[in-house]
Amino acid sequence: MLNPDHDESIRHAAQPGYDQYRENIARGKITTVEYFSMTVGSKRKAMIYLPPGYSKDQRYNVLYLLHGIGGDEAEWYNHAGPQVILDNMYADRKLAPMIVVLPNGRAMLNDRAEGDLFEANKLKAFEDFESDLLHDLIPYIESNYSVLMGRENRAIAGLSMGGGQSLNIGLGNLDRFAWIGGFSSAPNTKEPELLVPDPEETSFRLRLLWLSCGLLDNLKHVSDRTHTYLKQNNVPHIWYEESGGHDWPVWKNDLYHFSQLIFR
Repeated sequence: MLNPDHDESIRHAAQPGYDQYRENIARGKITTVEYFSMTVGSKRKAMIYLPPGYSKDQRYNVLYLLHGIGGDEAEWYNHAGPQVILDNMYADRKLAPMIVVLPNGRAMLNDRAEGDLFEANKLKAFEDFESDLLHDLIPYIESNYSVLMGRENRAIAGLSMGGGQSLNIGLGNLDRFAWIGGFSSAPNTKEPELLVPDPEETSFRLRLLWLSCGLLDNLKHVSDRTHTYLKQNNVPHIWYEESGGHDWPVWKNDLYHFSQLIFR
C-alpha cells in the first residue's frame, strides 16, 4: 500500500548529465527480439534492456515501458536512449535490478506507425495490446529471461498513448501489476471512475501510482482529471507537474524519476 505522503507535487528535474553517455561504467545490453502473438496471429517485435551484469543466476523485476501513438518498439530507443539513462543510474546505485521491455503497443498485423495513425482499426489495436501483453509477451519474457513473476515484481509505464495504456491495463489488472506510471497520458485514458471503480481496493493493492505531465502540454486536462479523482477519493499517488510540453525532455525526466521508485 502506498504511503499517503506520496501524494505530492514534485518540481525538480533530473540531475545534469543524467542522459549523457559516460565512459568507464558497466553497461547493460539492449536488443530486439521476436515473439509469437496469439492475439495478433503473427510474430511481433519488442526491445529488451538487460541491466549491467545480467545473470541467469539472479532473478529480476520487469518494467514494461510503452511508446506513443507515433512510435513502435524502437521509439524510446531512437528518441531517448533509455539504455544510457539506465546505465548511468545503475552506476550511481539508484536502481533496483530490473529488465526493461519496450513492446510495440499497436497489436495488429501491420504494426508500423505509418499512414493515418488515428484510423479506427489502429486505435483499436492499442486496446487489443492488453491481450497481447498479458497472454503473449509477458509469458514470452517469463519463459526466456530470469525474472521474478509476482505482481510486485512487475511495473508498467508509458508516454502519451502508452501512458493511457499503462493506466488502463495496470489499474485494470492489479493482480498483475503493482507499479504503474502514466507520463502525459493521452485521451485514450479511461474515465477515472472506470480506471478506479473501487478506490479503497486500489489503494490497498498498489505499491506506486505515478501521474506526470508538462505544464505546457495541451493534453494536460487528461492527467488533471485523473489526479483530481484520485485525490478526491484518497487514492495515494505521485502527481508530478513539470516544465515542458508534450515532448521527449519531459518523458526522459519521467523515466529517470519513476524508475528510481519502483521495486523498492
